[in-house]
Amino acid sequence: MDDHRKSAAALDEARLRQQAIGVKLRQMFDEVVNEPVPDEFLDILRKADAPASGQ
Repeated sequence: MDDHRKSAAALDEARLRQQAIGVKLRQMFDEVVNEPVPDEFLDILRKADAPASGQ
């Protein structure tokens, strides 16, 4: 039964690590999503959306 307890403890520790990783990934994603879009990138998008001249 001692091996069973060790296995359960290792499984609990792995779950806690995965949960902590998930929390950190969500925080990083939220930070990236909330970053402002650089003006240069917006200009590129505007040019891509503009109708091509000569067609």
